[in-house]
Amino acid sequence: MSKTLKRPVSGQRPSCYIPSRLEDRRIRNRTLRQERRRKPDKPDDFVTYEDSDSEEETPSQQHQVLSTSYNFVDYIRSRESDLSDERTIDPAYASRHILTHDMFRETPIALGNINKVFCSQWLSNRQVVFGTKCNKLMVYDVNMRRVDAIPTLPNSHGASPDTQSGIHACQINPSHSLLATGARHSADIALYRLPTLDPLCIGENAHRDWVFDMCWLDDQFLVSGSRDTKLALWRVNEDLMDFPVAKDAEEEGDQQHQQQQQQDVPSYAHISPIAVKECRGAQKIRAICFNKEYRELALLSLNGYMHLFNAETFSQKLSRKLPNCQENVCIACQPNGLYAVGCRSYTLLLDPRTLQAVKKIASRYSGCGIRSASFQGNILTIGTGMGMLMFFDIRAGKYLESCINSSRTVVLKASKGYVAQFPDEEIDGFQQNKYSPAIYTHCYDSSGTRLFTAGGPLPATLIGNYAGIWQ
Repeated sequence: MSKTLKRPVSGQRPSCYIPSRLEDRRIRNRTLRQERRRKPDKPDDFVTYEDSDSEEETPSQQHQVLSTSYNFVDYIRSRESDLSDERTIDPAYASRHILTHDMFRETPIALGNINKVFCSQWLSNRQVVFGTKCNKLMVYDVNMRRVDAIPTLPNSHGASPDTQSGIHACQINPSHSLLATGARHSADIALYRLPTLDPLCIGENAHRDWVFDMCWLDDQFLVSGSRDTKLALWRVNEDLMDFPVAKDAEEEGDQQHQQQQQQDVPSYAHISPIAVKECRGAQKIRAICFNKEYRELALLSLNGYMHLFNAETFSQKLSRKLPNCQENVCIACQPNGLYAVGCRSYTLLLDPRTLQAVKKIASRYSGCGIRSASFQGNILTIGTGMGMLMFFDIRAGKYLESCINSSRTVVLKASKGYVAQFPDEEIDGFQQNKYSPAIYTHCYDSSGTRLFTAGGPLPATLIGNYAGIWQ
């Protein structure tokens, strides 16, 4: 959880300097080594080994161990007093503790007749933005429990109902100054200023089909991927940031003022991509993520391939066929570079250097389908098509186990949400009494103590929605 290397103000040793801790440490390490050496019934596909199995530690190492406190109270006191101690904390500890101690409780969110939530991001500690299949951009206020609509941006050509096929992605840049999401035309992108959500610009003339995903490379450069197998690189420069939020009606004149009143949104700029590349060997780009460790873009296409692009040169490096991969619709990247790809019945962990599968995480529920995935520290959160969230401990190599009941794993079961009309006959095995929403999107807040989950019915013909806050 926390680690504080204490430097005593008076005396020679801090309060945590207890010699018996060394013996406890030796016993614990010896037990772990014996556990590793035990041959499993089925060998793992990927095994790591320690640099040394020696139990002896040097006097300087022992001194550092005894001077280090793992007490969270010591960490807080050291930070409050601004002491010269070396302090570190695991930001994912709060999430792990809440999950393993069964402390998360769901608060359902009523969204009316909105159809399927596809993407979401926390704007702040009290606001969540999400996009829907019915082309709505919404903001939910956690404290007020209120949902507000944000006007979507039309392009210069106009958007017919046939081109409005949902907002599939929304991403916030690293400095939290811009929100990138889909526009009114599903082949365009829209940028909004944060935290005011004033429209900044619309990106057009890049894609001929729906934009399925996007990701920021830094505060200025954005990459979008579409069903037309093309990647577009966009740049938000300083001149664009100086674009006026709204014009003065007195200076515009009465005629322009009336035109502005007829619009749903204030004035905004129109931009074009600085580069467009076709992803060779792809069939409909479905998901994108940026690997900061290796400075590359990872793409998933619906024909079962994973593609890598060099983020600095914007050139394609390689493509690899994923093993027995069906319905691969989501991808996540750990800070150290490890990839996770969600498929129909399992999740693949891929080595970023070779794209070889290092572990296949079988779903605990057959046929559920993996619809969303994200990393929170060493915990991989998996959203399924059956309304369940599962949590896989990367370091332990198994699903996260409950501290309340050690015989079961941690699973969050979503409420049913809303379905506009149940069909009289079964659609793809759909039954009203067994209905559960698909978790198309989920995201943690900055503290890791709250989780937003959303989605809707899995069959494309059904209209409905689901959203909830776990806290």
